[in-house]
Amino acid sequence: MAFTAATPPSSGLSTASNDTRYTYFPLALTVITTVFFMWGFLTCLNDILIPHLKAVFELNYAQAMLVQFTFFGAYFLMSLPAGRVVAHLGYKKSIVTGLVIAGIGALGFWPAAGLRLYPAFLGALFVLATGITVLQVAANAYVALLGPERTSSSRLTLAQALNSFGTTIAPVFGSLLILSTKVKSAAEIASLSASEQVIYRTQEAQSVQMPYVGLAVVLVLLAIFVWLFRLPSLEESTEKADPTHHTLLDALRYPHVLFGVLGIFFYVGAEVSIGSFMVNYLSEPQIGHMSEQEAAHYVSLYWGGAMVGRFIGSALLAKLSPRKLLAVFAAVNVLLLIATMSTSGTTAMYSIVAIGLFNSIMFPTIFSLGIERMGPLTGRASSLLIMAIVGGALVPWLQGVLADNIGIQHAFVLPALCYGYIVFYGLRGSNIRSAPVAPQ
Repeated sequence: MAFTAATPPSSGLSTASNDTRYTYFPLALTVITTVFFMWGFLTCLNDILIPHLKAVFELNYAQAMLVQFTFFGAYFLMSLPAGRVVAHLGYKKSIVTGLVIAGIGALGFWPAAGLRLYPAFLGALFVLATGITVLQVAANAYVALLGPERTSSSRLTLAQALNSFGTTIAPVFGSLLILSTKVKSAAEIASLSASEQVIYRTQEAQSVQMPYVGLAVVLVLLAIFVWLFRLPSLEESTEKADPTHHTLLDALRYPHVLFGVLGIFFYVGAEVSIGSFMVNYLSEPQIGHMSEQEAAHYVSLYWGGAMVGRFIGSALLAKLSPRKLLAVFAAVNVLLLIATMSTSGTTAMYSIVAIGLFNSIMFPTIFSLGIERMGPLTGRASSLLIMAIVGGALVPWLQGVLADNIGIQHAFVLPALCYGYIVFYGLRGSNIRSAPVAPQ
């Protein structure tokens, strides 16, 4: 039995014009947006996993940030192989494959928690992130093709809104399950009797095992559902669009692409760093003076602000220059970071949370400016921009090194510098000096 998308009776796909290449498939779009929700949920759950593993393994900040280093490092290492998978299997099979790989990675948390080995957690995370990388490469392109070209950005915005919804509720979910068990230090565990130690370690392991095993089941079920659903078979057009087989270096020679790659690197790095440190930061006595479980709810507000900001930002972008709006939003975030570093209490707390609202337009705006007028090199430029998500691996780790040396509050100078670069990109770096396609 197969679930069928709403396809016109006469034929599966119809060609109307250059602007409306494909028939619109609303039911198929609904199915694929659930995939966006799941990878947003899984990505943001790292923000809750980090403080838990930091406490369990008594890590410093740099060691704890290896969670994001491993997770986002997979984007850099696996994005090109993922592109080959999509080219070989097609969109639908690649989405199913990505979901299954992510499910295997989530299932890996069971032995990792049982063995109580930090490297095992990192290995499971890498597999999980590999699956999400495949999903990113396949699902973004598929959503863009599920209707007329002129409305592709609106479909991607809708799908990204579901992604943001996943990032918003993941911290609440994680706080209720992963952070529900108070982590004891090695000295506290040693003071327990043998039977009490067994009980505690079982509870500690299950606080991570059960949520991730549950997610593994959901991912596999979603893979089965997508497999059974008769999605429209859209033709991959990358090779036809680039018959001369340009290289990545060919795209990188254009300054607005190079500056855009750096823009994505610094933006993702700053966004992930702030989310990763927020639970520990808000738990500081001079900042929020709250439990980690309570702090997790503010992480939800941080990511929820990005979701709300996307709707507001999309309306503003229809009337204002995307370059100027990007620069203004980045400048506001620099000011908010200066505020949180120079104050304490509620001012410092709400300054850091408010950054999520102004993060909202940055990724899609930097991305679209980075591929503007690239014509046959659009695919290569897009690949470079996806690879630049590795900023989410390196910047949090560097901020962890800073936090270990100058304190967690002053370490936010690093994301402030990242947003400073985005101000430059909006005002100057995104200007097109030359491009394969002439302006219209």
